[in-house]
Amino acid sequence: MKLISISGEMATKKPFIRFHIITLFQEACESYLSTSILARAQKEKKICVDYQNPRDFVTNKWGKVDERPYGGGPGMVMTALPVVKAVKKALVRRKKTNVVIVWFTPGGKEFTNKEAEKLAKSDDIVLVAGRYEGIDERAVKMLKTLAPVKKYSTGHYVLTGGELPAMTVVDVVTRRLPGVLGKDASIEERRISSHETYTRPEVIEWEGKKYRVPKVLKTGNHADIDAWRKDR
Repeated sequence: MKLISISGEMATKKPFIRFHIITLFQEACESYLSTSILARAQKEKKICVDYQNPRDFVTNKWGKVDERPYGGGPGMVMTALPVVKAVKKALVRRKKTNVVIVWFTPGGKEFTNKEAEKLAKSDDIVLVAGRYEGIDERAVKMLKTLAPVKKYSTGHYVLTGGELPAMTVVDVVTRRLPGVLGKDASIEERRISSHETYTRPEVIEWEGKKYRVPKVLKTGNHADIDAWRKDR
């Protein structure tokens, strides 16, 4: 088990949340989770991110984690036991009962800010990032013997693997932890915000045309500004 710490040291005090990412490609996650706000959250011990690789738990000499699907069809399917064993190893020293396992699937519940608020109350969140055509569904039944399992979808599309959804959950949940963003008002959905944002300079000239900041944003009238933002 690898504990990710920006300072290169093991955490010395309990983080708010410990994320466990079960993945064949740890490097795909580290580059994103080790930058900006998420890097600071780890350095300040707001969160920890651990990794387990299912390939470390296979019993064959080739390190093979996939097999052909029953019933036919294209591609390969990840076998159940290496994934379940990886999750069990991730939780072996966790005595807290407030643990949740997240299973990503296109047919899962939509992952929203409301769902993130629920997850943010957990001590440990295990994120199972599948690959290929998915993971043998029997793994879900086995995982339920370890902790509650929540099935989520992060969008109406299909990805190459579950690493992007896993990083999405880490990002969205971490933003909700006290002190991560500096102040609660920085969480967009807890204030009146807009999909459109503007900054200095007031006028930008480009290819003979002037592009201006909307006048209402310069009035100082917060009621009018909030009304404008609600319409965006």
